[in-house]
Amino acid sequence: MIKTGQATNRQLRAHLPAALPSRLRSLWHSARGAHLGSGSVIFPRAQLLRYPGNIRIGAEAIIKSDAHLCPCRPTAIVSVGMRTTIGFHTFVYASERIDIGDDCMIAPFVYIVDSDHGIAAGTNMNRQPNVTRPISIGDDVWIGAKAVILSGSTIGSGAIIAAGSVVRGTVPSGAIYGGIPAREIGRRS
Repeated sequence: MIKTGQATNRQLRAHLPAALPSRLRSLWHSARGAHLGSGSVIFPRAQLLRYPGNIRIGAEAIIKSDAHLCPCRPTAIVSVGMRTTIGFHTFVYASERIDIGDDCMIAPFVYIVDSDHGIAAGTNMNRQPNVTRPISIGDDVWIGAKAVILSGSTIGSGAIIAAGSVVRGTVPSGAIYGGIPAREIGRRS
């Protein structure tokens, strides 16, 4: 008998890019310093930007086309867990640290950023330093399309973020959050 998670994983993996080009892309990203777990897949046009040596992608993780993983500073870290899928056109920009757990599903067009611009009056905002606070996303999290995860957010394991939501703060494990700003709209049963 196939468990639900196994069936879903098989469906997803049935539509992966061809093995040889995928392996060559992985070797190229590894040569640039990225840490790629066994069986991880980087789709064509996915980009590991600026400091690829600060990117860690777990075994069997999938990074789809036009996704950006970007440590924006030499000390910034982007970490993606095992069997996690990062959707098409999703942007993950870390000025400090973004940790995404195992078995997460991150839909297309999600934006995850751990920094904000300074906004003090009297100085142009583009001349003020960024204010950073790390982001932590637990295991088995589902983030819907076009959601925005802002600096300092912590999303507990098993949580769901509804499509189009804006998250800042803490989302408890197992909670379903939605809206702008996101608030609890349910619990997984």
